[in-house]
Amino acid sequence: MNQAIAVLDSGVGGLTVVGEIMRQLPRESVLYFGDTARAPYGPRDPAEVREFTEQIVSFLLRFEPKMIVIACNTATAAALEHIRGRVEVPVLGVIEPGARAAIKMTRTKVVGVIGTEGTIRSDAYRRALEAISPDIRVHSLACPEFVTIVEQGLYRSPDIVPTVERTLAPLKAAPIDCLILGCTHYPFLADAISAVMGPNVALISSAEETAREISAILHHHGMTERRARDPVHRFFCSGNPETFREIACQWLGWRIQATPVIWQVTHVAD
Repeated sequence: MNQAIAVLDSGVGGLTVVGEIMRQLPRESVLYFGDTARAPYGPRDPAEVREFTEQIVSFLLRFEPKMIVIACNTATAAALEHIRGRVEVPVLGVIEPGARAAIKMTRTKVVGVIGTEGTIRSDAYRRALEAISPDIRVHSLACPEFVTIVEQGLYRSPDIVPTVERTLAPLKAAPIDCLILGCTHYPFLADAISAVMGPNVALISSAEETAREISAILHHHGMTERRARDPVHRFFCSGNPETFREIACQWLGWRIQATPVIWQVTHVAD
């Protein structure tokens, strides 16, 4: 297996980033860990999230990845700088790429952010947005139920629309013109969120921008995979492997049907 890009998340949400990596960097192998047994991370204390993230990174480093992507907004807010100070490979989070994408998109400089309790409580998106554009106005809202919906594989059910509508009601009155999906699980619910927020609110997923930044970092360090060989993708989860595999196959579709894929279950705390 050629040296992979390691991606970690509290569960299946980071698969949205994986999909973009596979689309934009089709020669790269992906090493993924979804901590489905301990999801969600949002309600947890930041110190605990930091501990979990460090455990996962230690596990992934056994495979000698060339880069680590913390594809979880809660873990990015709690642990990004901590991890960067402890590993030698490049480490990228998803908050700053998402903030940059929103700055490019907004015309009114009034931006909405939805995320887990931990991400919203950290105020990481507001700080990232204001660091780029000090006059930006940010309306933030925690949406903890969304992660549970996705982890249970219910994101395609029409029954979720009332829950999405009720949850997002506080943002409907805010004069935002774009909404950052500040959790990598939320793109699974993009259709329902868009239907509730209406056509005048653009949805911002950090996945596409994160994949572009991954590409730029790999090029900068001369680590882009150039060999004409099929990538080998390896997926780990700490919880129910069948649910995880079903969601991964639905989301990634043809991108993993034509390439070698290894599925395994492990417990990083062991």
